[in-house]
Amino acid sequence: MNKIVLSLAVSGALLSNVYADDVADLKAQVEALTQKVKKLEKKQKRNSKKISKVREHDANDNIKFDVDFRTAYDNIQYKMADGSRDNDNDGLYSMRLWLNMGYKPTDTMMFKGQLAVHKAFGAKYSTSTTPSNNFDSFDWVVSENLTDGTVRLREAYWLWTPTALGRGWTLSMGRRPATNGFLINHRDDDKAKSPIGHIINMEFDGISASMKTGDIIEGSYLKVCLGRGLSDASARFNMSEPDYITSDNMLHNMDLLGVIAKVYDDGQYTAFAKYYRAFDVIGMDMTTNPAAPALATYGDVDGAALSLQVSGIGDEISDFLDDTTVFASFAWSNTLPKDDQAMLGSTDKESGTSIYVGAQMPNMTGGKFGIEYNHGSKYWRPFTYAEDTMAGSKMAVRGDAYEAYWTQPIIDKIFTMQIRYTYMDYDYTGSQAFFGDAGTPMTMADAKVAGVDAVDTAQDLRVYFRYRY
Repeated sequence: MNKIVLSLAVSGALLSNVYADDVADLKAQVEALTQKVKKLEKKQKRNSKKISKVREHDANDNIKFDVDFRTAYDNIQYKMADGSRDNDNDGLYSMRLWLNMGYKPTDTMMFKGQLAVHKAFGAKYSTSTTPSNNFDSFDWVVSENLTDGTVRLREAYWLWTPTALGRGWTLSMGRRPATNGFLINHRDDDKAKSPIGHIINMEFDGISASMKTGDIIEGSYLKVCLGRGLSDASARFNMSEPDYITSDNMLHNMDLLGVIAKVYDDGQYTAFAKYYRAFDVIGMDMTTNPAAPALATYGDVDGAALSLQVSGIGDEISDFLDDTTVFASFAWSNTLPKDDQAMLGSTDKESGTSIYVGAQMPNMTGGKFGIEYNHGSKYWRPFTYAEDTMAGSKMAVRGDAYEAYWTQPIIDKIFTMQIRYTYMDYDYTGSQAFFGDAGTPMTMADAKVAGVDAVDTAQDLRVYFRYRY
């Protein structure tokens, strides 16, 4: 018995030694694996940082594109002042493509651009019977008018937003956004691209600088804009004079200086004040050679507006009122003729005014319904030549303009449709002209007596489908 016990004890001791060796070896292996895992984790972290930097670089080193494509049907009707005929087009089909691009390499610097095509279905209309008068391709409006399938530059600018002296600043230069502006953007179903929709709606090249003053008045800023609407320079390869020199023609550099103040913005109440002076504006000279009228420089023009928007009526009274937007704007223009030139038919300074009101409300289909009204006086003259209305700019009307629209999302904001009706009742002629003789205001009765081929009323019914992604 003792031998058996002794034998078991010896065997247990031997097994214990073997087990201890195995455990030690296993611990060594686990420790080695742990060190390897730690090394792999460190390597993974380093690789993740490198990958993140690469992704960040790639994200900032590529231009981002998005598409805005609209197909539209317009029914346009005109009634002439002399009653001789009515002009119409009950089947105008068009397509508009905007290719938007953006690039932001840093938090304070970005590039924005937009290429555009706007054409009627089929061949360019002016090539079918008579040559174009070239005004449809004028630089202020070339992307808004129906021309051909040529891709054109609508916007291109850099925007720098540094912080200095404890304030936020912006500086930008290029083909700046000056269409689809504040208030007019509602019926266009777009974000406001500029704060000056009542008085300027056209493509423009220039520079702007602004200073944030929100610490003084909530949401406010002050901006100064400089623009050039026409360059006085000879054409290249001109046999009679060197390239791009100041030319001895009738047109001068046309420049614009503007000051814009966002007076207040708390998200519900927004107010803008703006003033500009345009120097050496152009117009049609109808008297020198009536058979072949030409563009000429006439003088300067002042313009100003005060605009107020209320986004949501009251404070949580109802969902309907919370989603309702109302606005009102008052604008003024004033001519400053030079060298006894007759601006808008007068050698005196002539002032005009305009009022603009509207409302946009939600409907039960998840869309928006809007109504707008504006009235312009005898000598009212804005720069709204590129407004998106086939029958002419409603904001430029010397008389009354009425508009109603229904915008409906079909697939969220990706695919939408709109039905819009615009009616313009002119009290005076010259609403759509430049600043020369063609802009002379005449009543419809006087136009009829004088045999002037003037539009008395105009209307545009539009239905569109729009894809944005």
